[in-house]
Amino acid sequence: MKKITILVPERAVLAAVDDPRHVFAMVNSMYEAEGRNPVFDIRLVGLKKEIRLHGSSFSVHTDAILKDVRETDLIFIPAVTGDPAEALEINREFIPWIDKQYRRGAEVVSLCVGAFMLARTGLLDGRKCSTHWRAADEFRRMFPAVELVTDRIITEDRGIYTSGGATSYWYLLLYLVEKYTDRETAIRASKIFAIDIRRESQSQFIIFKGQKTHADEEIKKAQRFIESNFHERITVDELSQRLALSRRSLERRFKKATSNTIAEYIQRVKIEAAKKSFETSAKNITEVMFDVGYNDTKAFRGIFKKITGMTPFDYRSRYQKNN
Repeated sequence: MKKITILVPERAVLAAVDDPRHVFAMVNSMYEAEGRNPVFDIRLVGLKKEIRLHGSSFSVHTDAILKDVRETDLIFIPAVTGDPAEALEINREFIPWIDKQYRRGAEVVSLCVGAFMLARTGLLDGRKCSTHWRAADEFRRMFPAVELVTDRIITEDRGIYTSGGATSYWYLLLYLVEKYTDRETAIRASKIFAIDIRRESQSQFIIFKGQKTHADEEIKKAQRFIESNFHERITVDELSQRLALSRRSLERRFKKATSNTIAEYIQRVKIEAAKKSFETSAKNITEVMFDVGYNDTKAFRGIFKKITGMTPFDYRSRYQKNN
């Protein structure tokens, strides 16, 4: 029987604690209904027996205290609320325990912004990681040695798993059900919970706002210019002249400050404007394409799909206001 440890840190998001418990308990119930033995031993583990969450609106009564858990097979790190640095400090006792268990052979899963706690262990250094797209800038600032991939719902690397934002972790839960049981069980679970088993990207949900928490005022000027003039053709040379910076210096500083090249930033601003137009107007694809400064249908379609994971037609069909 596989031992599953679901951590219950202070400030945990209740759903991110109970959903994995619910999924694997449901699989056990399915097996027992068929006369088979349950496959998972599920325990909620915290630093104390009772954890009050969401302003004490809820209490979780743990099955075990962290110091008493000597070994496990699979660890779940749920999302937490509030400032990530404060949450990590409050829950710092989990960090060495997670690291020790992984080195003993346990696998580790982070759900949504639970990736911050996983990254604090150092186990993600040099690896790819998913988290909520809204936390991407702060995550990159705190953990520059980790390769954050904001478009991915699931990453897997040598027994370490991470998931995208909010309820997208359900796709990782189903992935793990299939890994530890079989495809048939995972499909049955997906139908019970009404979750599409195949989705791999959270790109369509990302709202691009640009990274402006940096202190480089000249680069902020460049960002504001791009965002105000996205419908025009903007070149790196034009920006460098406006800011009285060399092209090389501008490109280097822009990448450092925003984690995007200038070309990437311009594309993302244009596509974000196109998405909003599809969501709030009845304009057709060609009209929107021209509005955001593209005149090549193939290029617009390619960039739109690269950034959102969907074609302009599919995005418009799904999100247009009149649908």
